[in-house]
Amino acid sequence: MTTIGLTTRDIARELARRYSTMTHDELDVLESILIPMKFQKGDYILKEGEVCKHIYWLAKGLVRQFYYKNDKELTEYMATENQIFMSIESLFKEMPSHQQIVALEPVVLFALPKSALEHEAVRNVNIQMLYRKILEESLIISQVRADMLRFESAGERYAKLVKSSPQLILRAPLVYIASYLQMTPETLSRVRNSVQF
Repeated sequence: MTTIGLTTRDIARELARRYSTMTHDELDVLESILIPMKFQKGDYILKEGEVCKHIYWLAKGLVRQFYYKNDKELTEYMATENQIFMSIESLFKEMPSHQQIVALEPVVLFALPKSALEHEAVRNVNIQMLYRKILEESLIISQVRADMLRFESAGERYAKLVKSSPQLILRAPLVYIASYLQMTPETLSRVRNSVQF
């Protein structure tokens, strides 16, 4: 299937390039389990209370992962093109998600169903490696964010995000960037005005 000029084969190749070397046959298997999906701006990819059953590869667009605490929306993660996202606790515990994932722009993504991925990983060492590397990357992203919030100043957090995710800074609403960096929009405005690059 072709979506925005990208086929499931293109995405299988990109995933293999990034996470694990694969033979032609292994690429066939990976391609066969990829599910292309499209969402409009404002559509929910995952709602609170649903079980996350996929790992998602974002081919086009911008998504936001968030949760509610004390009636406030808190941004947990945002992803742009060529990034993986999921509700990891819901995915592995197969329990309803506390998090929600929404499209901030028109989105094209490719879903890797956990059940199919695990089925193939048992039989194929390179798909097992891909699965492991994706999960390692997700855990590292979570750890880096936790350390950023624990140890870095507001200015350092913003500077790091500018460096690591320039597209996010350009495209995401400031209120979500502020929430992601755990600061008020007013603090973010001050930080943006004072940080020199």
